[in-house]
Amino acid sequence: MIVDVDTGIDDSLALLYLLASPEAQILGIAATAGNVPAAQVAANNLAWLDVCRAPEIEVALGAAEPLAIPLRTTEDTHGPQGLGYAELPVARRACSNRTAAQMWVALAREHPGEIVGLCTGPLTNLALALRIEPELPRLLRRLVIMGGAFNHPGNTTPTNEWNVHVDPESAKEVFDAFSAAPPDRRPVVCALDITETIEMYPKHLALLAERALSHPAETVSEDDVPGTRSAASNPVVRHVSDAVRFYFEFHRAYDQGYLAHMHDPFAAAVALDPTLARTRPATVDVELTGALTRATTVADWVGMWGREPNADIVVGTDPELFFDRLIARVGDFAKDLYPPSGEPRMTHAQPASHRPTKDPR
Repeated sequence: MIVDVDTGIDDSLALLYLLASPEAQILGIAATAGNVPAAQVAANNLAWLDVCRAPEIEVALGAAEPLAIPLRTTEDTHGPQGLGYAELPVARRACSNRTAAQMWVALAREHPGEIVGLCTGPLTNLALALRIEPELPRLLRRLVIMGGAFNHPGNTTPTNEWNVHVDPESAKEVFDAFSAAPPDRRPVVCALDITETIEMYPKHLALLAERALSHPAETVSEDDVPGTRSAASNPVVRHVSDAVRFYFEFHRAYDQGYLAHMHDPFAAAVALDPTLARTRPATVDVELTGALTRATTVADWVGMWGREPNADIVVGTDPELFFDRLIARVGDFAKDLYPPSGEPRMTHAQPASHRPTKDPR
């Protein structure tokens, strides 16, 4: 896999899900500017890899700005560093000496037809990679995108979703390019229509801590003083709880309830197991000029444009099954990394062949 993230609270859970999954071999992690600036994203990725005692995985710094507009970040949603209240140790690892776009291209060329790409942030890095290597839609085995909103309100404007809003030009370039992909390699798009049904609640954090054998029992409540910190003995559980609490508080502040939408972990789960998602083919384009609708993703479900489908949009799933998997995988992973007694064991993650050489800070 190549994972392109703008880490991010829910991106963090996506990374943990993948690191906890034995079938996931992460060859590279691209840091894209979005929730926070790209350098902070890279630092967050490196810090999570340290916390998870992962083997060497290439982390490549992406573009600092979108293709055509100034960068907009969202620290109000994800916290000053993008990790909510979590305070991860400064990483000992370093960032790659090649850009995220260069990494996308090099890895896809080295492993033609084998790599699943996962994008949970703006598509800037992938668009730049496509400019270098237009054959990427045929070189990748599949692409999974978290982004867009179709038959659903936006979460940034009335019609558009955050990732596309940050860099709509890159989203259009990607969807246009993947019009050349064979039908079995069309991007799978996890849009707000489905990801806003993936609702995490305090009970899920309690179950995760219990599965990890962390102590004391993890109790997160909307009655807690804002900014309350976890006392969990397990570092993974503690950092996740502190990050997600911030997300709970954000959603409550916008009258959505004391919950958190787990957009990105769901996309990661679909990348590993497409059977989690029911999809429907469509032709997707991105509006770039509308005064009220710029950055809106538009789906032609029935062929009115006379163009072949270029995406498989997720239209259904089983949120309970997803959370069962998330809790089991990340909980067991956290327990194996930091067992209540005895020496910590190695993570399931597979090493990549390219060793990073340059620090992003």
